[in-house]
Amino acid sequence: MPRPTQIDPRGQRFAAGLTAVVLATVLLTGSVWLLAAQAVVFATGAFVGPHRTPYAAVFRRLVRPRLAPPSHLEAVEPPQFAQLVGLLFAGVGVLGLASGATLVGQVAVALALAAAFLNAAFGFCLGCEVYLLGRRVVGSRSPARQVEAAGSTTTSRAVHTSTARATATAAATPASAVPTDRSASRADKEIPA
Repeated sequence: MPRPTQIDPRGQRFAAGLTAVVLATVLLTGSVWLLAAQAVVFATGAFVGPHRTPYAAVFRRLVRPRLAPPSHLEAVEPPQFAQLVGLLFAGVGVLGLASGATLVGQVAVALALAAAFLNAAFGFCLGCEVYLLGRRVVGSRSPARQVEAAGSTTTSRAVHTSTARATATAAATPASAVPTDRSASRADKEIPA
């Protein structure tokens, strides 16, 4: 099976929900073994791919068939990096809880739980954002990127100017010209089956 380059973001949110439940249970029980099992899930996602984790298999077999097709797909690299970050926090948690440094272990688990909750509840993948920020920082240091950025200054001004014109035009449009029938807008947003 070829390695996918894009994945369904709903699967990542589902996995984050399961991860949040596991990590909350670890905080409540102090179970090193449960945290170690979650670390194995993170390791699978980080090194094999998030589409190969047990949580992804549950989503693929039981949840996704009941949903409409996704409205968009995500690149696999940011969630894969997020799994690596989760693995690092889980590793620190396992070491802390197993060695008697309970506070260190609990803080690591709590931070991982916060990140998983953000993804599950709000679709905000903290590890993905760190990955994308890192790509921008590394990309801005490359010589080719610096030449490209120097050439895009005029493009940025043109985009800014056209955006300002569009905003001014929208502000000048009378409120009576804006359609008030919301049923048409809802129908336009529906995803075809």
